[in-house]
Amino acid sequence: MRKAIGVALLVLAALSLPVRADRHPLLPMVTGDDARGWEAVGRLDIGGRGFCTGALIAPDLVLTAAHCLYDRDTGEEVDPAEIEFKAGMRGGRALAYRAVRRAVAPEAYAFVGGGSGAASPDDVALLELAQPIRSAGIRPFETAAGPSPGAQVGVVSYAHDRAEAPSLQETCDVIGQENGLLVMGCDVDYGSSGSPVFSFGEDGVRIVSVISAKAEMDGEPVAIGVALDRPLPDLRARIETPGGAFGGLSTGQVRVVGAGQRTDIGARFVRP
Repeated sequence: MRKAIGVALLVLAALSLPVRADRHPLLPMVTGDDARGWEAVGRLDIGGRGFCTGALIAPDLVLTAAHCLYDRDTGEEVDPAEIEFKAGMRGGRALAYRAVRRAVAPEAYAFVGGGSGAASPDDVALLELAQPIRSAGIRPFETAAGPSPGAQVGVVSYAHDRAEAPSLQETCDVIGQENGLLVMGCDVDYGSSGSPVFSFGEDGVRIVSVISAKAEMDGEPVAIGVALDRPLPDLRARIETPGGAFGGLSTGQVRVVGAGQRTDIGARFVRP
């Protein structure tokens, strides 16, 4: 059921800030035992200008946020050849290093920079690796439909203050969902864009969202995620089509919420 948020959300940037509510703390994964089962999450180094987080959903496909594929200052597309995926990176060393060959984002996604650009239900991208990662110790994750409000999820992410190893937050709440955007009480920070959001069920661990933005609700930081139900099937179809929509990201139009404008979920997104 759709849940109206009914409260102002102040989007601060295309990443996130820590949440101080009563929820599970971040667990640094600094050893092999800590990171066991999470090796398919990795850091995406982007042209020496910064990084995001991504996760394997196939031996040659990395799921992340679309805004990670744009230069924040110039708004220009980043050449996929300048992106490197470092699977399971800990202590500055990865289990596998792969260059990115191609990238695809939803045709409806348009990068506009700052916080407003992050408030898009199309802020998802697939990266095709130059060579697949085939290792018994790095198993791609399956994906599933987005969680309902009230559900509990987990997040594995890198961030600017923990850039050399990922951290796990085992439990955070889905506060609301509307128009393909999830509001979650998860602890994420700069560098966490594209981080996989996991559900834990009878079928095992599944990625149900990716981190897109940071926001503030009732004075508390929250994370904004994108539900995968709508954009991901189309991205998969396009990536399986020879020559389909690669060689550059789409710059199609998308309704962007500017300062003072409101969405139909009662949320107000403002540029930082």
